Amino acid sequence: MTNVYVSMGFFPADYFTDTVQYIVRSQQPDGSIPWFDGACTDPWDHVESAMGLVIGGRYDEARAAYDWLKTNQLPNGSWLAAYKDGVVEDGTRAESNFVAYIATGVWHYYLVTGDVKFLEAMWPVVNDAISFVLRLRGEQGQIYWAEDTSLGIREDSLITGCSSIYKSLECALNIATKLDVKMSHWAMARTRLGNALTHHPDCFDRTWDSKSRFAMDWFYPVLTGVIRGHAANQHLLSRWDEFVVNGLGSRCVNDEPWVTVAESCELVMALLGVGQYQRAVQLFSWLHQFRDDDGSYWTGYVFRDEALWPLERPTWTAGAIMLAADALSNHTGAAHLFTEVSTINAAADTVKINYGPGSD
Repeated sequence: MTNVYVSMGFFPADYFTDTVQYIVRSQQPDGSIPWFDGACTDPWDHVESAMGLVIGGRYDEARAAYDWLKTNQLPNGSWLAAYKDGVVEDGTRAESNFVAYIATGVWHYYLVTGDVKFLEAMWPVVNDAISFVLRLRGEQGQIYWAEDTSLGIREDSLITGCSSIYKSLECALNIATKLDVKMSHWAMARTRLGNALTHHPDCFDRTWDSKSRFAMDWFYPVLTGVIRGHAANQHLLSRWDEFVVNGLGSRCVNDEPWVTVAESCELVMALLGVGQYQRAVQLFSWLHQFRDDDGSYWTGYVFRDEALWPLERPTWTAGAIMLAADALSNHTGAAHLFTEVSTINAAADTVKINYGPGSD
């Protein structure tokens, strides 16, 4: 078993060079980053991979990734579900959390590089994307999961998706504040979304089976700042034994013998957000047994069968590895992005911590 201990102030750059290079090799000439060679590109995972590039210092490639989003944005501000070889692969819908995630990626790029011109260039894209997302709001402030290109808005909501949007709205507001653009209605939408997530569980999973068996529904409200403080710590502890397999990582779902690397990386960052540093270091150390020789990481491992599955090495898993390593080591200026709820103070142009709804 391979253990790699990444900790505060220690970022093994040489070890992760191949991981970043794997994303670079997978990137297409048009800037898109597919899941792996021959696979599709979706907007959310494309951004996750681009953030991995930024942490690895590959700024030109990351800008090409964001330029691809800029080029392919639809007039309504969205992107469709999947693209491949320069054309739409799945045009059935635009998913709200996929669309919103560009704000997280753009703000992440700025936190690492300090490049205000990049923010200015990407502002129209972010503005249009968030405008599309907020058009999908429900009565309690929840965000519906998608707009179907044939059937219209699909009026049900996902806890994981809405939690991701909550973080994206935080980042979008920071971009707006940095550029001195007043977007108070975004702040109100974020507050209402947080309230829906913490106080209106009836808004979610109304037309399909509950997603509570998925690990992301468990830890995403902590990862994205919906639940903070003591309540967040208790929230993670309450289902720890249900999801985490010692020496391997986090299950994707609680009733399957399958741990996944990307979800485990996100759980690492959620743990850091509640101060469980040593537990986060240990969890991350388990994941490198699923690293391939070229620096990529396999999606997951079925421990009942002692088998890697599926036999895929996604670029977005590599991106998640880089995000977790950065958060653990404080390597870049974006290391705190998923471990704190941070809003720009317009007057002082500094970051202050603002613990959101559900905090102690």
